[in-house]
Amino acid sequence: MTARDIAKVVVLGANGAMGAASGALFAAAGIPTTLLARDGERAAAGKARAAKILGSEALLASGTYAELARELADADLIFEALAEDLTVKGAMFERLEALRRPGTVVATVSSGLSIAAMCSGRSVELRRHFLGIHLFNPPKAMLGCELVPHAETDPDVVARIAELLRDRLGRRLVVTRDTPAFCANRVGFKLLNECAQLAEARGTVAVDTWFGWHTGRALPPLATIDFVGWDVHRAIVDNLCRSTMLARASFVLPGYMERLIARGQLGNKTPERGGFYRRLGADRKAPRAVLDPATGEHLAPVVVIPDVVAKMQELHLAGRHRDAFAVLAAAPGDAAIMRRGVLGYVQYGLALVGDVVEAVADVDRIMRFGFGWAPPGMLVDLLGARRAIALLEGEQLDVPHALVRAAEHGEPLHDGAPAAIAELFRP
Repeated sequence: MTARDIAKVVVLGANGAMGAASGALFAAAGIPTTLLARDGERAAAGKARAAKILGSEALLASGTYAELARELADADLIFEALAEDLTVKGAMFERLEALRRPGTVVATVSSGLSIAAMCSGRSVELRRHFLGIHLFNPPKAMLGCELVPHAETDPDVVARIAELLRDRLGRRLVVTRDTPAFCANRVGFKLLNECAQLAEARGTVAVDTWFGWHTGRALPPLATIDFVGWDVHRAIVDNLCRSTMLARASFVLPGYMERLIARGQLGNKTPERGGFYRRLGADRKAPRAVLDPATGEHLAPVVVIPDVVAKMQELHLAGRHRDAFAVLAAAPGDAAIMRRGVLGYVQYGLALVGDVVEAVADVDRIMRFGFGWAPPGMLVDLLGARRAIALLEGEQLDVPHALVRAAEHGEPLHDGAPAAIAELFRP
């Protein structure tokens, strides 16, 4: 079987945002797709959401888990998008083992749970056809995708699904090892959580001002956590704090976030309570109040643009991106906060090469197309490899081997064209 032979997809968890959006993605590639949920109302809602994304419901069908046996009889790919809970997912995979036909691929959209653990205890045949397909939200706009086989996944299955994702679904694909949070979330949530930790002392507005678009991200870090959801953020960093030793302190959830989550403050998904930001009206253009982490209250924002930030923005808008990072490298005072955060992101991303992914290009591809961030290799090239090494050593951060090789051979780490760079450094 090749990717072209995949003629039917069944999505489990149709009522979730990722289930519906993934269903739309498969249908957009011309593959008949059935969206299943616990009950008909949830399934119909998932189908309606997918049809809205797709602009048509021609290739979409819906149903409930009571119809699993019938729907799986001719399915070529089962795509699981249930809650990010190992127990919930494991119970579903136990059901699938009894109902799926041999050869049907089972994929999970998990953003970081162990792929091997999810299919542990299942038959050898199922384990050989089991892997992770980590799409990014919303998949219509975010083209990045991590394909995550485990030790027992059949290489032919990996090749077939890789072809499907690249050639039919248009994904910017990276194959990662089955490690905690894979690559993108591990790199991205390290910086996000460090910014959340920093906000307790420096304040919400100051942190998002330091790490705004001039550092290569379309949405500032704390606003990103609001978009993702505080509960999702906690689940990811808690998993990393338990499962990794490298930079473990960076994944400790701040105490104020723990307390506010307990009060039901989850970010954009709880608009009446907000997160780091809270709208003061139903209109998207309504003014926003800003969280004071020390008190848990939302207050009117006081925005001060530091001179170094203003200068970097000015240089980026003039297309002088290397000059902007030269300013970052030399800036005095509080700019050290921004510099250390950017350097930590670069260092951690490149440190995963050889352990989680094969090459710098893999880290760069998934951070650009999964998170929409300027990738580590691009930032090294803008700083200059030798200057980046000196800055890392000044911060007492380990210098990744990939960076040492780049400096020794005078080779760029990233193949970004000028247009791609300009796209990532604009308001």
